[in-house]
Amino acid sequence: MVFVIKKLIKAVLILILIPALAVAALNLIVVFSAMPGIVSAEEAAAHFSGEGKADCILVLGASVKDGRPSEILANRLDTGIEVFASGGSDLFLLSGDSLVKEYNEAKAMESYVAEQGAAYGVSGDNIYLDYSGLSTYESVKRAKDVFGAKKIIIVTQRYHLYRALFIAKTLGLDAVGVPAEDRDYGQWARDLREIPARVKDFCMSLVEVVPPTIGDPVPLQFPSTQDKP
Repeated sequence: MVFVIKKLIKAVLILILIPALAVAALNLIVVFSAMPGIVSAEEAAAHFSGEGKADCILVLGASVKDGRPSEILANRLDTGIEVFASGGSDLFLLSGDSLVKEYNEAKAMESYVAEQGAAYGVSGDNIYLDYSGLSTYESVKRAKDVFGAKKIIIVTQRYHLYRALFIAKTLGLDAVGVPAEDRDYGQWARDLREIPARVKDFCMSLVEVVPPTIGDPVPLQFPSTQDKP
């Protein structure tokens, strides 16, 4: 009886250990493959200087409240403006969850960038909005398939950049990422959420899943020709 119990325990441990090792391995692949692509704003501009500029600065969305960006999103937008000022690209692609009328991340991001970036020459001519950036994968996939981007500078916090850059490079984009300032509190929860998210997006990127939000093309060009109601 004792022998049977030991075998059962061993089998259970193996069943737990194998998936855990797989999750850890995929997370390490995502992080270490993306790490060289995380650079400063000036380095991002220099990366594309031989080819002109990046097609866009892709700023990934986060929560808004009463039409204003949260602290974590404001930090992303401030970093995006820094990249613009460094000459990385002439265009912003602001991607967020905006499918519900009462909650619109993209419009909140647009208002903030237009206001805070005015001193650096930012206007509506420099801004494109992706209203259907419902996930990191969808934001990057739509940047490629809807907006026609080939060279992008991604802006988000470092913990998130690993996944975003892995997606971009797996989808064939020439991409670098500039990290925004992290918040000091609640980071453990965001790091924990990234573990399964990296596994999910690893698989989605390899298969190149087409999200249901893919729509008509909106080519990036300056000045912006997008209708932004």
